[in-house]
Amino acid sequence: MTVALYTHLDMLGHRPGDRHPERPERLAAVTGALADSDLRLTPRDAPLAAEADLAAVHGQAYLDAIFAARPGERPLKLDEDTYMSPGSLTAARRAAGAVVSAVRDVAAGETQRAFCAVRPPGHHAEPGLPMGFCIFSNVAVAARAAQAAGLEKVAVVDFDVHHGNGTQAAFDGRDGLFLASIQQWPMWPGTGHPSQPTSPNIANAVSPEGAPREVWRKAFESLMPRVDAFAPDLIIVSAGFDAHVRDPLGGGGQALEAEDFAWATRAIADVANRHAKGRVVSSLEGGYDLQALGSSALAHVRALAEG
Repeated sequence: MTVALYTHLDMLGHRPGDRHPERPERLAAVTGALADSDLRLTPRDAPLAAEADLAAVHGQAYLDAIFAARPGERPLKLDEDTYMSPGSLTAARRAAGAVVSAVRDVAAGETQRAFCAVRPPGHHAEPGLPMGFCIFSNVAVAARAAQAAGLEKVAVVDFDVHHGNGTQAAFDGRDGLFLASIQQWPMWPGTGHPSQPTSPNIANAVSPEGAPREVWRKAFESLMPRVDAFAPDLIIVSAGFDAHVRDPLGGGGQALEAEDFAWATRAIADVANRHAKGRVVSSLEGGYDLQALGSSALAHVRALAEG
């Protein structure tokens, strides 16, 4: 199966600082690993997300502030660890635009599977708040665009080591949307434990720090019946690879290797094949060890291509 690859060199222009872990080399590590593989990918340029698409999730006051920001030579600090450089607005719009374009192409039948190699990531950005390296809530914006394109029931599966609090904030209680998220616990940002109250369209699972990969897999498996019961028309993956054992931000707290992400991807594809005509769009989130990031993203996209 051919996978469409959505990315753009403009996303290298997001430069939050020389020592910041969300650095341009991350994108190069992913696209380089894919380019050096034997996978047949269909390259597509990521467009700029329209403000109207972003407004389906983000409040107008928030968008006005982000669009009006004028970073100088030093990155502009938006929150504790989220920054904007002169190229960040374009990069963030292309990151969201990649996933929006992918879901629209999938809805139109132009492709069945897509991977969006994007930065900055998005799953921590809340409707009115930048957070955790994220400016726009990429997958949440794309989910609303998918619904507008006729895919009424959209599920997001998030396997980043950190909880997708922004996606949860955008989805909580909304008809036709479902979030299944696994994260290390305890772990920043302190959300995503199953004991925390949420609406029925949110399913969270946790894996303890230092747990063997079998524990993580069992927790991930517990989410799949919920996604299956939702019977989505499309699955969007928040593909964070910072649960890899080598990852510096994950702290090695999870013992995952590239094959674990491929295994999770096959489980997601199985649900998509049953309910969504195989439709899966994946968007890059975390992953900060360059070698682990490249190998994990390649394993993930290979699993998407295998069906």
